[in-house]
Amino acid sequence: MPIGHIKNKEEAKERITQLRVLINRYRYAYHVLDREEISEDALDTLKKELFDLEARYPDLITSDSPTQRVGGEPLEAFQKVTHETPMLSLNDAFSKEDMHEWIRRISNFTKVDVSRNSDFYCELKIDGLAIELLYENGIFVRGSTRGDGVIGEDVTYNLKTIDALPLSLLSQEEVEKNIKSLGIQGLKPLSHYWPLKKLMVRGEVFLTRNEFNRINEEQHKAGKKEYANPRNVAAGSVRQLDPRITASRKLDFFAYDIVGDVGQHTHEEDHLFLKAIGFKVNEHNKRAKTLDEVFEFHTYWGSHRERLQYEIDGVVVIINKNELYDKAGVIGKAPRAAIAYKFSPKEAITIVEDIVVQVGRTGTLTPVAILRPVGVGGVIISHATLHNIDEIERLGLKIGDTIIVTRAGDVIPKITKVLLELRTGKEKIFQFPTHCPQDGSPVLRNGVAYRCSNKGCGARFRESLYHFVSRHAFDIRGLGAKIIDRFIDEGLIKDAADIFTLKEGDIEALQRFGKKSAENIIKEIKNKKTITLPRFIYSLGIVHVGEETAHLLARALNDLNKDQIITPRDLGEIGSRIKEDELYAIQDIGPVVAKSIIDYFNDMHHTILLKKLHEGGVRIKQEALSRSGRLRGKRFVFTGTLKTLSREAAKEKIRAYGGDVSELVSSKTDYVVAGEEAGSKLEKAKELNVKIVSEEEFLALIE
Repeated sequence: MPIGHIKNKEEAKERITQLRVLINRYRYAYHVLDREEISEDALDTLKKELFDLEARYPDLITSDSPTQRVGGEPLEAFQKVTHETPMLSLNDAFSKEDMHEWIRRISNFTKVDVSRNSDFYCELKIDGLAIELLYENGIFVRGSTRGDGVIGEDVTYNLKTIDALPLSLLSQEEVEKNIKSLGIQGLKPLSHYWPLKKLMVRGEVFLTRNEFNRINEEQHKAGKKEYANPRNVAAGSVRQLDPRITASRKLDFFAYDIVGDVGQHTHEEDHLFLKAIGFKVNEHNKRAKTLDEVFEFHTYWGSHRERLQYEIDGVVVIINKNELYDKAGVIGKAPRAAIAYKFSPKEAITIVEDIVVQVGRTGTLTPVAILRPVGVGGVIISHATLHNIDEIERLGLKIGDTIIVTRAGDVIPKITKVLLELRTGKEKIFQFPTHCPQDGSPVLRNGVAYRCSNKGCGARFRESLYHFVSRHAFDIRGLGAKIIDRFIDEGLIKDAADIFTLKEGDIEALQRFGKKSAENIIKEIKNKKTITLPRFIYSLGIVHVGEETAHLLARALNDLNKDQIITPRDLGEIGSRIKEDELYAIQDIGPVVAKSIIDYFNDMHHTILLKKLHEGGVRIKQEALSRSGRLRGKRFVFTGTLKTLSREAAKEKIRAYGGDVSELVSSKTDYVVAGEEAGSKLEKAKELNVKIVSEEEFLALIE
């Protein structure tokens, strides 16, 4: 989780203390008591926040910090095994930015530009149980769990039940043949160290999806509780006191590291040598020449992991050159030169920065949590609906709380838990409004639902947004009525300005919205942030101000402000100063329209909206609206369909030459342009003796 909410060292110290207590409690429950109180994803994000805070304030690191330990305590039921070399755990990364920061830290420590002087080795991070195997004279003699990294548990007999784990190494002849076929370069001649008197190998015990499902079917038939995930079953199976139970579970195994020197220069050669001497290694692991290739590997498996027969939760990325890896050393209880680049978690920890109320299509008021942006389920989200006041009360949620947000199965984000232990005392209780935030009408409660007492409120608000994005206003393609309705109901939009602060992740997180559609909508919105002044005025939906009046008003406002680019806030200030007599001077604007314009720009809610549009990056381009030219002072009205150009294009040409366009025929009209299937305006023109021109005559006039 981003740590931007921490303003100083004192706040960091308080948060670090809270995080350590909470993480230790959850880790003890998980590793020692075999009880999962929060998901591993959520725990990972807590650990990442602690790591980031300690990285910012290294003098606050203490030896008992969770970042300085590896695993859980060994169970009393097994004999203890002291690891000759500690079995380190890995620090986590969740983003490309985290990975670049990891490279920067290694480069600074080693004084070596890692990105130029080493490649990487990428391993699928199996969600299983880490173990260490000891071979003496080629024979498997002992297997142990990681434990706390220094002392593990002797589970030799249980590990012997795993078919994928070799009980003896291959013969010298077979190894030499395999080394040649695998093309391993640089190893010492095999005759110098074979047979190996002692070999330490590390790897991961895991359970396939099929075997996990089979075990749960048996549990179900026996009327017993089903297991939560394959990792728990694998860990529990390895730590069974009865090896027969372990054997019945059909565990699998991948080797990933050698503790020792056989002449290998890279981590890739470690894997090749393991394969040569008889170990099962993951065929999907591969070398990456650059960090970009690491990102490609991570992205590919993040979207293809469901095809695998086992669970993975990320990619382990290792500096491939062993010499540089060793030079980087250890930080806390983790190697500097290796990192767990996790996939986006299905659950994450973040902070509720605010709770706002959204007015839906039917006038129902729904509370929505505004979150500190966080990655969940592959997307960055910043909103989560709270449904109703009962949900807030059930969660015990306050503004400023640290919470767990879930997005499992590609469903919309949901807050599932408040971490009360991380409260600071600055959190605020949310109060439901007594008046509708849209129109100020009293709010009525009906059961768990709150509604605006004005039955037309929701519909009117919805129509105003349809108008705002319409073709003659902002013209945001792809943001049709159904999508706007969905965004309103999900709490992503509570006014027109919110359109410009939408994030891809908030859209992608909705059901039936994919990554591509979210990208397209956001791209279109960004492309429409700059708009002409007439279009902007029209988009505001000022009562009695249609498209043509918007052009006339834009011309008047253009005279009041000569800047080529202005902001919505600037326009609000200009509009609030305009006087009625200035508006009366504009053709077709009488007392009713003038009052509507003045009321709009002096309304507090509209002032706030214009300010939010400004903050959202909307900019208004004031075009040169000519007051000179061959059509200066001439007023045109169109009726019927034009064949050679659109009516909008025809209007633009008239305005470019200083003319005006009106929707109504009057004695002040100079020309009525009659196209095919002309309507009642043609009869009105004849009645008032207004000059009528055909499309051909109109084109000749403007050209």
